[in-house]
Amino acid sequence: MVPWIGEKYNLDVVALTIDLGQGEDIERIRKKALKTGAIDAIAIDARNLFVDCFVWPALQAGAIYEGKYPLATALGRPLIAKLMVDVARDHKAAAVAHGCTGKGNDQVRFDVTFQTLAPDLKIIAPVREWKMTRDEEIKFAQKHGIQVEATQESPYSLDLNLWGRSCEAGVLEDPWEEPPEGAYGWTVNPKDAPNEPEYLTIEFDRGVPVALNEERLPAVQLIEKLNAVGGKHGVGRIDHVENRLVGIKSRELYEAPAAVILHDAHRELESLCLSKQAARFKTIVAQEYADIIYNGLWFNAFHQDLYQFVASSQRFVSGLVRVKLYKGKETVVGRQSQHSLYSKRLATYETGDQFDHDAARGFIRLWGLGQQTQARQQLLKGGKAFDWPGLLTREEGTKHGK
Repeated sequence: MVPWIGEKYNLDVVALTIDLGQGEDIERIRKKALKTGAIDAIAIDARNLFVDCFVWPALQAGAIYEGKYPLATALGRPLIAKLMVDVARDHKAAAVAHGCTGKGNDQVRFDVTFQTLAPDLKIIAPVREWKMTRDEEIKFAQKHGIQVEATQESPYSLDLNLWGRSCEAGVLEDPWEEPPEGAYGWTVNPKDAPNEPEYLTIEFDRGVPVALNEERLPAVQLIEKLNAVGGKHGVGRIDHVENRLVGIKSRELYEAPAAVILHDAHRELESLCLSKQAARFKTIVAQEYADIIYNGLWFNAFHQDLYQFVASSQRFVSGLVRVKLYKGKETVVGRQSQHSLYSKRLATYETGDQFDHDAARGFIRLWGLGQQTQARQQLLKGGKAFDWPGLLTREEGTKHGK
């Protein structure tokens, strides 16, 4: 894009690389940008900012898109766009540019954020404008002496950060085809994982992970360790046919060991600490929160409103969760909290039961009173029977009812 922007728009290019934990040498990338023709190249380590202000709030919210995708790429885009605007202001730039295609979600996330935070800046999207296919882009790069990771033999499109790795294109575009092992980079095949399970203990404070196996760790290091140990056991593979914002379905392959482990552990700790009403309502909030992230609407007031509920709901979500990793599966096998609403004295069927069984009879009578009244006055009046839900006719249902 650097030489293309210079030729197409007669603009100098300042390159910006953000380290979100993708495991690349950002200094090498910075030098590559200068070699390619950028007049300046800036590299920013934003890993801590990414985790503290984007990943942890999404984890607290339980934000998982369509029940499968932990939103790794989607969470990184608003931060990249925000930092890009900051750098553009510092350099008095007239425009910002990104490398998104015209059919993906990322173009929306970048454009909407730019238009929100800096509506005066022109948005340039070379890949969307030049309309080259991936194989044409590879040839273009080779012609200009630009080294790229994608090849004709391995045409996958990858995106990585601390929270997950995404892979698309190539054979993955056929949803019937099983993903080849070569498409994975973070996780071993579960059949090749260790034959013995491994147990982890994760400590949460107000919904945020703070320690692993009784060792308090910085957030970035905690995620890195979970990615490593989860990947070793084949945990975190996600094969998802998802509904993109632009109206198409896309087959995506994700690897997110830490995200999968932490989301499940956090959800199980909430099962102890949240009231029934809060837990039920939070499922709605989680869906809305995931949609906000996926749809590129991070910087809006509704997000701020939702997070106020999320933060409040996490006041008592503190405690320990024990997780078992084995052959591609992670299973929560224990949870405890000083704020737990679980009472063994009320739940037990053994000696020490303090539940008032005599009170149950009156409760049941009152609980079903409205239904009983309706049945007597309407549904059973005149010898009528209930309609059976499903495929049976009234007559067939009545016959079976006899």
